[in-house]
Amino acid sequence: MPTTAVTTNAPLKDMDEWDDFLTGRYQEGKSEDQFRQYDATATPGVAEFYRLNHQYQTYDYVMAKEKEYFGLNKGMKNIWEAAEFLNTLVDDSDPDTDLTQIEHLLQTSEAIRKDGHPRWFVLTGFIHDLGKVLCLWGEPQWGVVGDTFPVGCAYSKDIVFPEYFAANPDLHNPVYQTKYGIYQPNCGLENVHLSFGHDGYIGEVMKNYMPEESLYMLRYHSFYAAHRHGAYRHLMSDHDVEMLEWVNKFNVYDLYSKGHTKPNLKELKPYYDDLFAEFFPEKIAW
Repeated sequence: MPTTAVTTNAPLKDMDEWDDFLTGRYQEGKSEDQFRQYDATATPGVAEFYRLNHQYQTYDYVMAKEKEYFGLNKGMKNIWEAAEFLNTLVDDSDPDTDLTQIEHLLQTSEAIRKDGHPRWFVLTGFIHDLGKVLCLWGEPQWGVVGDTFPVGCAYSKDIVFPEYFAANPDLHNPVYQTKYGIYQPNCGLENVHLSFGHDGYIGEVMKNYMPEESLYMLRYHSFYAAHRHGAYRHLMSDHDVEMLEWVNKFNVYDLYSKGHTKPNLKELKPYYDDLFAEFFPEKIAW
């Protein structure tokens, strides 16, 4: 069933509209000058989404949301319960797919499994979007999805729709608009605050359970300015640069695994029951 919470500040007709935008913008094998034109005329819903995102994702906003959610005080759920909860984020107005959120997750993880990757990698495919439950706790779309970027320092020109940062109050803080801002050179991404959303949240949920490679995939799969354009290297450690290669490995499945064929949940469930039991206790904190 749809939920009223997702209509708050919701310029996208559904959450998959952002995913479709990403698939076109970051298509494998295309050079920068071959990208389709994504402007306010061509993609008005996405443009409005990023206008709100870039205006309201301030340093203070991010710090407040990290304090609110990174304490993991939303209750205990197992992975299936979290996925079923996410299933309520289905928009009946979307004419292009009748796949549930669980089926979308399975498409990603099954594509990874088909290619013979380790079990932790398969699991990462299933859990990577579970942080979108933030919408069901009343967070607006622009605070849940979207390309992520550092706050507290100058914005990169490689962030999508950079012109919309003109309305962000942080633009008037001279410290926040320097190259390093509040950070130190090559301080490491673990010390950098990115815009708030489902990436950082699911990374916190999983930090005690998943290997480091997985946590990089979870935390940074929407940090396109960095892993697609090479921005913000001045804030990264050498280890970050190495680990972002795992994010690029994952991103192929995140962008291109979706289809309209429904995975058979009944047949697949025993495999995933066993996979979840291997990595997680019965319930984890959200």
